[in-house]
Amino acid sequence: MPTPLAAQADPPLLLRNIRILDLSGSDPVLKPDQSVLIDGGTITAVGPTTAVTIPSAARVVDGGGRIAMPGLVDMHVHVWDEAALGAYLARGVTTIRNASGMPFHLRLAQEITAGRIAGPRLITTGPILNSYGPNAQVNHQIVANGTEARAAVRAQHEAGYRHIKVYSNLSREAYEAARDEARALGMTVMGHTPEGVREPGMPRTRPFNIAFEELLDDGFITVEHIESIVWHGLRDAHDEAAAKNLAARVAAAGVPVDPTLLAFYNLMRVAETRGEYLDRPDVDILNPLVVAQEQENYDRWSGEAIAPARAAFDFYKRATKIFADAGVLIVTGSDAGIFTNIPGRSLIQELHLLSEAGLSHGEVLRAATQNAAMALGEADEAGRIAPGHRADLILLDDNPLDDLDAAGRPAMVIAGGRLYDRTALDQLHGAASQPDLARTRKNLIEGLRAQGVDPSILGGQPAS
Repeated sequence: MPTPLAAQADPPLLLRNIRILDLSGSDPVLKPDQSVLIDGGTITAVGPTTAVTIPSAARVVDGGGRIAMPGLVDMHVHVWDEAALGAYLARGVTTIRNASGMPFHLRLAQEITAGRIAGPRLITTGPILNSYGPNAQVNHQIVANGTEARAAVRAQHEAGYRHIKVYSNLSREAYEAARDEARALGMTVMGHTPEGVREPGMPRTRPFNIAFEELLDDGFITVEHIESIVWHGLRDAHDEAAAKNLAARVAAAGVPVDPTLLAFYNLMRVAETRGEYLDRPDVDILNPLVVAQEQENYDRWSGEAIAPARAAFDFYKRATKIFADAGVLIVTGSDAGIFTNIPGRSLIQELHLLSEAGLSHGEVLRAATQNAAMALGEADEAGRIAPGHRADLILLDDNPLDDLDAAGRPAMVIAGGRLYDRTALDQLHGAASQPDLARTRKNLIEGLRAQGVDPSILGGQPAS
């Protein structure tokens, strides 16, 4: 099935007779009888329908009184083949951040921007930077010292990447060199907070070689995974008083947090159902090559003890609420594309888990839109329906303040100024379950070779 493209961004597009969900204030506001004018992928005018002038060449679309809100942002995904892109658009996700870069991601981002491939805006880090240790994985770019780390960051920059992702086992020397080189080159840093060399007794009887607090002034644009923060920042202690203390320090440092509650939730659900959870709607969107690589994890978690996993997850939710209450900027990421985390659908699940953690629906929707733009340094150009902002918005039949699922059932999606109606979205969703395995393998081989890794070791598994 060919991938359907949207209507072209030109001529100008006028979206009229809509209600705009404004999430920019402390309380969400629903503005009735609004119109939005889009030209060249940018919102050029917003206001009451009677006040927005219709250009003579404009394509006019009647919103039928539907609710319009900014498109959703998934701040942590893993894309292995372009087929998956449609699954994000079909669920109202108009921006994704890929967290394990390969050369094809750079090309894919350009193709999406040019309108030659239908998909959400794609931001990507370079290959994951890590050192040898228990968390090292096949698709990581291993750097053992400062010289290797600086060279790796420079090579990523020369290849076209502008964001790096760091990982748990980075040694102090390698991490600090990568951080400093990235800073010199104007690259952003995100990821797991590096712990240094893992030694016996860590973390419960011995502190990590790199204390979590040392990293708070290093310029992370997001720290990933609440369970990783608990592991590193609290030394895996499920202590609410300590979590409040840590949250205050993270908030004071202005470091955004991407909890990715779904990443651990799905592990827990596989354990609770003894593997039955692995067969549920939309799992056919998961790339079969990745599924094959995950089999060892499926087997392991199908037999994991349930009670400890439930207790851990309950604390991760409490910790997320503690961080939000402390003023930490919370964003939404799903870790889609690995394990059994389904592209598109997973972000809607993440919204629900943040609600379960105690965030209001308004706070959850803000995390998935405006907060993400703030974390990415794009508050003046994304995350709101406002003049001068990127034309990424979704039209909904129902109010997501009442039902978060409504955000994942868009009647229309406008991504980069290109409009997709429900028929096109359904076609994109269907195409997402038909990945090109030869292309996927080619992508992986190219990525490994770019990192100097022998592709014959593809028996490994992707990183989270």
